[in-house]
Amino acid sequence: MRASNSPGAAPSTVDERLSNHTDYALEDDLGFEMVTKVGMMTTDPSSSPTITISGLVPALLGEGEEEETDVNDRTCLIDQEDLNLNDPEVRTAGLANAESCCSISIQVFFPFLVAGFGMVVAGLVLDIVQHWPVFVQVSELFILVPALLGLKGNLEMTLASRLSTQANMGNMDTKQATWSMVYTNLALVQCQAIVVGLVASIFAMLTGWMSEGEFSFEHGLLLCASSILTASVASFALGLVMVLVIVLSRRFNINPDNVATPIAASLGDLITLVLLSIISSTLYGDLESDQWLAPLIIVTYVLLVPVFVILSKRNSHTEKVLYNGWTPVICAMMISSLGGLILDQAISRFDGIAVFQPVMNGVGGNLVAVQASRLSTDLHQTSTLGTLPAAHSKVCSSPWAIFCEPNSDSLSAKILMSFVIPGHLIFTLTIVLLEAGHINHSAFFMVLYLAAALIQVWILLHTAKWMIIFMWKKNVDPDSSAIPYLTALGDLLGGGLLWLTFEILFLTGDHHRDESPILGGGL
Repeated sequence: MRASNSPGAAPSTVDERLSNHTDYALEDDLGFEMVTKVGMMTTDPSSSPTITISGLVPALLGEGEEEETDVNDRTCLIDQEDLNLNDPEVRTAGLANAESCCSISIQVFFPFLVAGFGMVVAGLVLDIVQHWPVFVQVSELFILVPALLGLKGNLEMTLASRLSTQANMGNMDTKQATWSMVYTNLALVQCQAIVVGLVASIFAMLTGWMSEGEFSFEHGLLLCASSILTASVASFALGLVMVLVIVLSRRFNINPDNVATPIAASLGDLITLVLLSIISSTLYGDLESDQWLAPLIIVTYVLLVPVFVILSKRNSHTEKVLYNGWTPVICAMMISSLGGLILDQAISRFDGIAVFQPVMNGVGGNLVAVQASRLSTDLHQTSTLGTLPAAHSKVCSSPWAIFCEPNSDSLSAKILMSFVIPGHLIFTLTIVLLEAGHINHSAFFMVLYLAAALIQVWILLHTAKWMIIFMWKKNVDPDSSAIPYLTALGDLLGGGLLWLTFEILFLTGDHHRDESPILGGGL
């Protein structure tokens, strides 16, 4: 054991090993020192200490060198066998009290409300634009909607999760490190957005062709150009917002895991849907006169992909995602597109469903993204990739285990689950007051709607638990892989459960079909 300003024999118990405001440096397999600030507070010398672990700060130390710190209290450097963060005693004491129920609730609930109102506005926009000529004539756009709205889960939320983890680990504490992390991540997101936008439009074209039995080349170009341009612009704008949020969160001592993903959700749906509507409508209006515009957009963005690839490779963190992060993004896009098929069919029967679709999908994706980001950061801070800490030794557990375990993950899951009913009540009441949705908001409708929302979030939170632990065990970084799958699953579950809700209402005599001449018999 190496120690400075700490005479005496090596302590044998956790209580003895941890003293007031002590910094511990844990050496990993690569010879890096991970300095963990551990503060202990107790008012009674005989009582059990309360230990809080504030974060990990990497420090390169040569063999035999001592780490100079600015900490005024005594500093102790010990080997990992003396203080192992995988030790359940250390981990439980350190992390269980790191964030209180109140602090998590406050940090998450207000961004959650802002995100929810953003989704309500997005739903109102979709309720309006579904009657626009471009959406009526090119119905494949409805298949694109969940896939493009899901980009916030595929790209922006994974960006937020990656940056939150790096910020919490101290890898963005200097301007140079922050700048390197920012521009390479934005370049990576642009590369992914262009590819995903192109693949999503091709999938929408093929699906529309198979379902309708006819194919329009002009409509195909419109879909591709609209999808790529929307994905690129929305991802860049939201990426800048995410960077700003995370930097400010660190400055004001707020856990970015709690606020970054909800803010991405709040702006993501609205910005993406507005951009898709405006861009597709503009291209549709110029379809006859400016036939060169859509191909020019497609070719320009395809040529930019190699540039973004080169920029992304300048940082080791983004380079790994560039090579290994495509499977979850593409698979999530396909899953979201299946949700788009459900939306396309559901709107043809119940166009009142349009205003609720972004809200239902968005709330579920928002909440599970917060939980996934927190779980991922927790694993990054307490173990190495491929090694499960004692608190997460079981990959598969019962569906209720996520709410019953005595740790911070269970606490946050219960808090997030408690937001579902009050959140949806607030958002639905807003829709009612704005007289949107083309339906009568009966008590029976609210019961079915809230039940669907609870089922969706419960499934997502349980899935997040085992998926992230499974990925971690298999040496897959959940920061870049878990959230795309989870938000896409949220889109699929939300669309399916919402359609089921409207079908039950219709079968029980609560008719919600819009009889206006705008749609007639459907799209």
